[in-house]
Amino acid sequence: MPNTPTLQSFIAGRWIGSEAAAPLHSALTNAVIYHTHADKIDFDEAVTYARKTGVPALMQLNFQQRAARLKALALYLLERKEELYAISHQTGATRADSWVDIEGGTGTLFAYASMGSRELPSSNVLHEGPAMALSKNGGFAGTHILVPRGGLAVHINAFNFPIWGLLEKFAPSFLAAMPCIGKPASATSYLTEALVRMMHESGLLPHGALQLVIGSTGDLLDRLNGADVVTFTGSADTAARLRVNRNLIANSVPFTAEADSLNCAILAPDVTPDDVEFDLFVKEVAREMTGKAGQKCTAIRRIIVPEQMVDAVGTRLRERLAKVSVGDPSVEGVRMGALASRDQQRDVAERVELLARGNEVLFSARDGFKPVGEGVAEGAFFAPTLLLCRDGHRNDAVHDVEAFGPVSTIISYNGIDEALALAARGKGSLVSTLVTREPAIAAYAVPMAAASHGRVLVLDREASVESTGHGSPLPQLKHGGPGRAGGGEELGGIRAVRHFLQRAAVQGSPTMLAAVTGEYVRGAVVQEHDVHPFRKYFEDLATGDSLLTHRRTVSEADIVNFGGVSGDYFYMHFDEVAAKDTQFGQRIAHGYFVLSAAAGLFVSPAPGPVLANYGLDNLRFVAPVAIGDTIRARLTCKRKVDRNRTDDKGVGQGVVAWDVQVTNQRDELVASYDILTLVMKRA
Repeated sequence: MPNTPTLQSFIAGRWIGSEAAAPLHSALTNAVIYHTHADKIDFDEAVTYARKTGVPALMQLNFQQRAARLKALALYLLERKEELYAISHQTGATRADSWVDIEGGTGTLFAYASMGSRELPSSNVLHEGPAMALSKNGGFAGTHILVPRGGLAVHINAFNFPIWGLLEKFAPSFLAAMPCIGKPASATSYLTEALVRMMHESGLLPHGALQLVIGSTGDLLDRLNGADVVTFTGSADTAARLRVNRNLIANSVPFTAEADSLNCAILAPDVTPDDVEFDLFVKEVAREMTGKAGQKCTAIRRIIVPEQMVDAVGTRLRERLAKVSVGDPSVEGVRMGALASRDQQRDVAERVELLARGNEVLFSARDGFKPVGEGVAEGAFFAPTLLLCRDGHRNDAVHDVEAFGPVSTIISYNGIDEALALAARGKGSLVSTLVTREPAIAAYAVPMAAASHGRVLVLDREASVESTGHGSPLPQLKHGGPGRAGGGEELGGIRAVRHFLQRAAVQGSPTMLAAVTGEYVRGAVVQEHDVHPFRKYFEDLATGDSLLTHRRTVSEADIVNFGGVSGDYFYMHFDEVAAKDTQFGQRIAHGYFVLSAAAGLFVSPAPGPVLANYGLDNLRFVAPVAIGDTIRARLTCKRKVDRNRTDDKGVGQGVVAWDVQVTNQRDELVASYDILTLVMKRA
C-alpha cells in the first residue's frame, strides 16, 4: 500500500474511498502525492440521493435564502484560502495563477450572492414578465415563469482550474435549487477534493446539495433524465463524445459545453510601434502565454498582426518572454510554473511539433530554458514557445491544432478584412481581443468578430487602466463560444441561473396569474383597506394591497411653477403658438410634473415603515396631460422581496415594488411605472 493519501468521493452524504488506484503526481517534481480511489461508486445511489434528498432540501429555501447561503459560503472559504493555496502549489501554479482559481472562485460565489439578492424574488418562482393581455377586455392574459427543474446538475470539469471550475458552475445551479454532482479532472482532483471537504464542513449546504466524484463517471450519464442538466469544460474532442451519449439524446438532457479554442488577438492596422497600444498588445499576449503556463481555455493561441508589424511584434515578444523565469513557484522571482502533468507536457510537445511544420520558431527551449528550483528536473515544465506563420491561409495547422500550454503563433495579414477572416478560421472561439486606437475600426470589426467569438475585448489605452484582460471570464458576462468552443454559455449573471430553471408559459385571468407569479398583474383583483399601504410594515403588506387616490386638476400655474423649479422651459409647455402645430395641438404638462404630482397624491407624509424610495423602473408617459385635465393615481403593492437584511441599528427591512398607474378624467392611462421602496419590518 502506498504511503500517499487516497482521495475520496463524497456520495450520498458520506466519503467513499479507501483502496488506492491511479497515482497522481506533483507537477513540480513528478513525485506521487495522491492516489485516486479504486472503490466503486454506486451512481444509482448518487442520483437517487440528489433527487430524493438534495432537491427537497434546496426547495425548503427560496432564491433569496440560497443567495445568502452563497455569501456565507464565500466568506467561509475565503477565511481558509491559505490551506487551498498550499495544496494548489503542487499543481504547478504560481501564487498569481492560484489567485485566479481560488479567490476567483470565491469571488464568483460573492458575485452570484449579490446578483441573486438584487434580482431574484423571495420565492421559488421567477416571473419573466410583463404579463400580456390575450383578449380584448383583458380578462384573459399570459406570461412566463421560471421554476426549479426538480433534477440534478452534473458538472464535469477540466484540470486547469480545479476550484473556480467547480464554483462557477455550482453557484448558479445552487441558486436554481439544483443539486450538483461535480466531477473534476483526475490530475488536479486533490485540490477539488480539499475544496469540497471545506464546503461540507461549513455546514452551510443542505444535505444532497453537492456530491463529488473522484475518477470515472461510470454509468452516471446513463441514469439522467429530462429534468437534469450536464455541463462540461474540457477539450472539444471530449465534448463531442459526451454530447452524443444515447441517454442524453433520448431524454433531451440539456448539455452545455465550454471547450478549448484557438482564441486570437488582433493588432489593428492603425497601431504603430510608437503607440501605447502596441506595448499593451505585446504585454497582453505575453501574459496570456505564460499565465497558468498557458493552460487556459481563453489563452491567446493566434497573434494576428499586420504584415509590416510582424518583425517588431516578434522582437518585442521575444524580449519579454526571455525575462520570464520558469520553475518552482516557491522560488523568489519565478513567474511561470509547470504544466499540470507529464502527460500534458508530452501532449504539448507533440502539438508544437505539428505547429512548427512550415512555420518559423522564434522562441523556444533552445533560448536558454532552465527551470529553477529543487527537484524540478522531473517536473512538467515547458518553455514559452513563439512561432511565426507568414501565410495563415495555406497553413491549416495554426487554425486547427491547439497546444494547451505556453505556446502561441504570430500570423501576418494585409487589411482588417483579412485579419477577421483569419480569426474566423478558428471555427468558433471563446474570446478575441482587438487592440486599436480608432473607434471606427472597432465599430467595423467587432460585429464581424462577434459572429465567431463568445466575447470580444477591445483594448486601448483608456480601457487598459482597469481592464481585467483577455483571459478573465467575469461572472457578469457570458463565458462560452460558438462552434469549436462548444456552442454553450456559462456565467453571464442571472442568465446562468435561468439556464438551470425550466421556463413555462402560463395563461389565465390576471388574478390567477398574480397568484401564480407572486406579483400583482394589472387587471387582477386588488385589496383596498382603511390603512394606507405606506403605513404597513413589510410583513403586513400583501401583493395586491392598493390605494386609489383623490384627484387633482392640472392648472397653468402648475406648469409655470414646475418650469421655474426645474429650469425646463421646453416650448411644448410654454409656447402656445408653437404647441398648436404639434400632434397634441396644445400646451401640455411636463412628464416629470405628472410623476411628481402622482407622488403627491399617493405619498403618506408622516414617518412610518417606508424608509426610502430608491428608484423607478419601466417609466412610460403614455398620453399627454393638458391644462385643465384631472389626474389620479392607483398605487398597488406589486412585489415583495425579503432580502433577510438589517440596517445599522438592527432593524429588518425588505424591498417592495409598487405598481403606479396615473389616469386622467376619462380613465385613460397617462403614466405608468414601478416605484421601489425599502420598507421596515415589524420584527
